[in-house]
Amino acid sequence: MRYLSLLGLQLRKSATVAMHYRWDFVVSGALALLWTVAGLVPFHVAFHDRPPVGGWTYETALVVVGFFTLLRGVLDGAVNPSLLTVVQQIREGTLDFVLLKPADAQFLVSTTKFEVFRVFDAIAGLALVTVAFVRLGRVPSPLGVLTALAMLAAATVVLYSIWILVIAAAFWVVRVDNLAYLFDSLFDFARWPVSVFKGVWKIVFTFVIPLGVMTTYPAEALLGSLAGQTAVASVLGAALLAVVARTVWTRAIGHYTSASS
Repeated sequence: MRYLSLLGLQLRKSATVAMHYRWDFVVSGALALLWTVAGLVPFHVAFHDRPPVGGWTYETALVVVGFFTLLRGVLDGAVNPSLLTVVQQIREGTLDFVLLKPADAQFLVSTTKFEVFRVFDAIAGLALVTVAFVRLGRVPSPLGVLTALAMLAAATVVLYSIWILVIAAAFWVVRVDNLAYLFDSLFDFARWPVSVFKGVWKIVFTFVIPLGVMTTYPAEALLGSLAGQTAVASVLGAALLAVVARTVWTRAIGHYTSASS
């Protein structure tokens, strides 16, 4: 309950700051929606009025794009704003101010700042999923919705854990900015169903950088085509990755050289 209270406090602080600059909030939200629409152009060209690609029709692939847009909002609204500041804090030795606080350091650095306007991405993602099912002429089953929510939670854990591993590298490597930008660029591939990729790329985007877990599996769950064992394996894999990320972060803290050293 204490950490939920702290999380609520950080969210209220970010919302208050956003409301102080209302026109900036509106413009930023409009630009986020504009980029979402622009990102639909290559998808529309690749799937509209064409035979299924990798077993995915235009409507079913649109569900994947919806989950990608939603997770993009999570990445840019909740993960990036906080964790990218950690690199500078480590470089300047000012992480001391976080470590001295009577709360878990990983929690604090992960909830420092939220870009509230990114909620428009989440709304756009849900809208795309809704449009896809309207075009399909059906609604997802209750079991499909529950499984999709579980897959979405696992996707969020995977996304966050990978970022923790990237940021933890800053304790040993002075600059990890390029690595962060590389992952951000690779994440764009998650807008495509993982079965579209062939050969080594399918293996990479399924097991090395699990983009399939992030967007394709939640979409398949909502569409009712995700195998039960795949869903269970995804949840267990996400939990294991979270444990690995936590372990790496804890050891990385031991390598931190503070400003007072």
